[in-house]
Amino acid sequence: MTHTIRAAAGEFLGSTGLTAVVIGSGIAAQRLSPGDVGLQLFENAFATALGLAVLILVFATVSGSHFNPVVTLVDITLHRRTWSTAAVYVPAQVLGCITGAILANVMFGAPVIAWSTTDRSAWPLLLSEVVATAGLVLLIFALVRTGRSHLAAPAVGAYIGAAYFFTSSTSFANPAITIGRMFSDTFAGIAPASVLPFIGAQLVGAALGYAAIQFLFPVAVPAPAVTRN
Repeated sequence: MTHTIRAAAGEFLGSTGLTAVVIGSGIAAQRLSPGDVGLQLFENAFATALGLAVLILVFATVSGSHFNPVVTLVDITLHRRTWSTAAVYVPAQVLGCITGAILANVMFGAPVIAWSTTDRSAWPLLLSEVVATAGLVLLIFALVRTGRSHLAAPAVGAYIGAAYFFTSSTSFANPAITIGRMFSDTFAGIAPASVLPFIGAQLVGAALGYAAIQFLFPVAVPAPAVTRN
């Protein structure tokens, strides 16, 4: 029970931190570089890549640093873990992302809750979410199933930083943070009407990523044995 509480706390705090980084750096970029959207996006992406890598390192031994429902669901499906994990992790992730959005708003003197008006419903953005999420799932579980999970923090940070630019959606790739970002009418926000289509696209991407992992890495590499002197 204590381990479960710690894991839920890790997912909540990590998701809170991630969303605060994404939205906070977006607000800062918008204010520091007015009129230059390309520079704003670079600043937002750079801060997110670094912040995500740090958060993964901090909470990896507490909860596995999922911070993302699709990562949790694919992990359960691939490794035959109990579905009670999702019942603990997913609510913590969603609540954490909502809290992180509110925290970012307050830190920058914006309204505590302001529903985003940024429409993201165009089909190229949805396709981008499929691609971004499939790539993220493939990256994470390719590392896990080949015994290189210790590289996840820099690798995932680098991937998300790059995906800000190679996808037109700026790579949300996470249903929980998609929900959280609708609470902030700022640079990183998403209109509530766009949330369900985004989540649907992310679930499709997760399924494609899962299929790719099953095909490319059907057998997980056993963890190295621990030797004792």
